Order: sequence, then C-alpha cells, then structure tokens
Amino acid sequence: RNSAVVRILDNDETKLFEMEQEIADSKVRYLLGDMRDKERLYSAVRGIDIVFHAAALKHVNACEYNPFEAVKTNVLGVQNLIDVCIDEDMEKVVFTSSDKAANPTNVMGTTKLLGEKLITAANYYKGAHNVKFSSVRFGNVLGSRGSLLPLVKKQVIKGGPVTITDPEMTRFYMSERQAIAMILNALEIMHGGEVFILKMPVFRVGDIIDVLMERITKDAVER
Repeated sequence: RNSAVVRILDNDETKLFEMEQEIADSKVRYLLGDMRDKERLYSAVRGIDIVFHAAALKHVNACEYNPFEAVKTNVLGVQNLIDVCIDEDMEKVVFTSSDKAANPTNVMGTTKLLGEKLITAANYYKGAHNVKFSSVRFGNVLGSRGSLLPLVKKQVIKGGPVTITDPEMTRFYMSERQAIAMILNALEIMHGGEVFILKMPVFRVGDIIDVLMERITKDAVER
C-alpha cells in the first residue's frame, strides 16, 4: 500500500492483460518477460527494493516429460534472479518453493529443492552486498490456477468423469489468504537463508472430491 511502484513480470500476455483490467492502480506496472532472460530481469528489477519470486513450471507431468525445460525455469531462472538481485543491491528476495521439495521423487520437486538450495547459498557468496534471500515452501493453494479444485469443478459441471490417480493420495492445503500472509510474514522476519514452512492440514484427495461434488450438486439443485 505504501509502495512507490509495484512491477509484475510474467511471460503470460493474457494473464497480464486480465490483471491490468482487474487492478486499476497507477502504481502497478505490467512487464512481459521471462526468468530465463537475464537482461530482461535487469531492466525489470532496476530501482526495486524487494522481489517476490513466484515464477515456476509447477505441473508434475509437464516437468516429468520436459525435464530440462523445468531446469531452465526452476533452476537457471532462479540463478538468473539471484545474480541480478546481487548486482542491483536489492534489499530482500523471497522465493516461493513447494512442499514437493521435501524428499522429492519427481523432476518438479527436485528442481524446486535445488532452487531453495541456490537461494540459501546466495546469502554466503553475496560479498559486501546487503541483500537477503529466503524461501517459503507452499502446499497446494486452494483455488489457484492449475490446481485440483478448479479442474475437478470443471469436470463435475461437465458431468464427469472426474480423473484422479488415486483417491487415497493426500495433499497439504493452504488458502490464498494464508499463502499471501506467509510471504509477507517471511519478508518481515527473515534474516536470510531460512526456508519457512506453514503448518498445514492434510486432506485425502478422495474426500475433497466427494465434498466438492456434493457442493456443486447442491448449488445446481438450489438454482
């Protein structure tokens, strides 16, 4: 609220357009670019004090079948940002990681874990610069783009089938409000090098789908 300017960098032209229509604020700047392009990052963060890094390839299957694309964004992109933020003498950088970075068994989780390690290590070779780097580790953010709930809701409304790998699988969940609060709290208390983890509830995927189907059916009847 007290920021002089907020810059949003994204490689999704349509999403940037939609955000610009939704957020009518002269302080907000919408920049088209990619984490893989270091020169673009330099121009994007010049004069900025704080960076929240949320760019990633996060779909497990996409990363599994396109592993080096995941490395380019989730690893090399993180290193690009680290280099740029050190050079530009940033104040603080908060990296959003994933619960899949804990004991990873797939490409996505492995790249996010390596991103965390790069962020932590940056605190030790930044030299005389005062910039601090820390990570926050997210669970599944309820209702976020590409997450389980919007997909299942769409499938139920269409009349099915609902596609899940195994209803007995469990997921850690957090709300969008909790995710935002976690990032801001981390920014406030960070000293550099931490990986902040929210204590999150665990839900069985099958239970979530049952509740969602019941709610959608009830809403349809009430209409």
